[in-house]
Amino acid sequence: MFGKKGSGGSGGSFGGPARTAEPAPEKLDWSEPESEASAAANEKPAREPQSGEVPLPKPPEAMSTAARASSARYSAPGPDKPRAKTQRNDVYYDTKMQVFSALIETIDLSQLAKLDSESAREEIRDIVNDIIAIKNFAMSISEQEELLDDICNDVLGYGPLEPLLARDDIADIMINGAEHAFIEVNGKVVDADIRFRDNQQLLNICQRIVSQVGRRVDESSPICDARLPDGSRVNVIAPPLAIDGTALTIRKFKKDKLTLDQLVNFGSISPEGATLLQIIGRVRCNVVISGGTGSGKTTLLNCLTRYIDGDERIITCEDSAELQLQQPHVVRLETRPPNLEGEGEITMRDLVRNCLRMRPERIIVGEVRGPEVFDLLQAMNTGHDGSMGTIHANTPRECLSRMESMIAMGGFTLPQKTVREIIVGSVDIIVQAARLRDGSRRITHVTEVIGMEGDVIITQDLMVYDMEGEDASGRIIGKHRSTGVGRPAMWDRARYYNEEQRLAAALDSMEVAGS
Repeated sequence: MFGKKGSGGSGGSFGGPARTAEPAPEKLDWSEPESEASAAANEKPAREPQSGEVPLPKPPEAMSTAARASSARYSAPGPDKPRAKTQRNDVYYDTKMQVFSALIETIDLSQLAKLDSESAREEIRDIVNDIIAIKNFAMSISEQEELLDDICNDVLGYGPLEPLLARDDIADIMINGAEHAFIEVNGKVVDADIRFRDNQQLLNICQRIVSQVGRRVDESSPICDARLPDGSRVNVIAPPLAIDGTALTIRKFKKDKLTLDQLVNFGSISPEGATLLQIIGRVRCNVVISGGTGSGKTTLLNCLTRYIDGDERIITCEDSAELQLQQPHVVRLETRPPNLEGEGEITMRDLVRNCLRMRPERIIVGEVRGPEVFDLLQAMNTGHDGSMGTIHANTPRECLSRMESMIAMGGFTLPQKTVREIIVGSVDIIVQAARLRDGSRRITHVTEVIGMEGDVIITQDLMVYDMEGEDASGRIIGKHRSTGVGRPAMWDRARYYNEEQRLAAALDSMEVAGS
């Protein structure tokens, strides 16, 4: 990640060859254009050129970098309170490049690596302040603080990503090469107003992220899934597959774990529907959560797991660990990609099959994508009631078809009717989630799988979401309603767990509320 000064290692990728000090421009335009009167008032005479090169400050003997240790961890942008964000322009990034290049030429990264994160940050700030003074850059205190934070993040953290990772209102971060970054806020995708120095810096940061979980991304292995220490999901696709520079996507993991009550407040589900989901989790129904990309499947899965008893042994299988179960008896498993020789891969199917030897009471698969669905269905059908998983599909009926297709992908030569019988015998409930066109997320169906008629799987909806239009601001208006099923197929299971009265009350009140 970092190398010694002049070693030609990765340290050189942070800014290229150092620049000698040059006369500063008369005034740096940091954000919006100034009026002529304001510009005249703030104008300063240019500094007289110095003969020869201006020496940059030398670091103290004891200086060093928490780079390798501390840069591998995500840290917040620093102890300072966040400042109001200003629109940045080319002048800001040019100034940052000059200061950063001078810093890399001056600092000894091998020594900086020996300091803890806070000491390293202070050391960098001191040197950058000296560089700004020597180069005579004209900037306000707030502008200088912003620049200091950015450069500290470049050296010790995830560079321009740091302020985005620190924000709780961002759901997704999407980087399309060094100069194009977008974020999803409140269901809408907007420009992130950040920029990387070049594609090499972006790739370096991606390598820093994935190395924390023992993975790599480079030309020989250009696609990688990983996670941040807080559980945020990361996907990287690098050149030559990404033509315009490395593409980085981060699905942020909220620090505050959502509950069904909060989903009710957001309008994602009605109070009666939330009670229905609580009962489904409590009575150990086998549940598949279906939905498109970004529809909230993993969030909903986390919510449902809150209603699992604390004395149950739960085993989770994921590509990138992001589930956060609160029960004490949880084993978390994660897949592993092959090494450089193409060996050592551990697939999701390997994990699910191994789970069956670990005496699980519930198996939870973060996302079912392939033949492992067969092993999960077998587990659901052989005494591991209450198992759960998510799948990409747009409707409950499509979810069933996707499971059939995934089993066929595994090379199983089973008759179609047999496959459908396995699905019917394994899955009790399909919960359908959707991201609507206004950016809101709704639970649109709670559907029971009740049996077969001939070769056709029979389902019945317990709850659906009806869209009724949109308001003046473009927000979709709708409501959740019961379909009028008085005695669902899960009734006997609910009675076994003494939940039949709550179930009946939830269905009745949902029917009244939806009428």
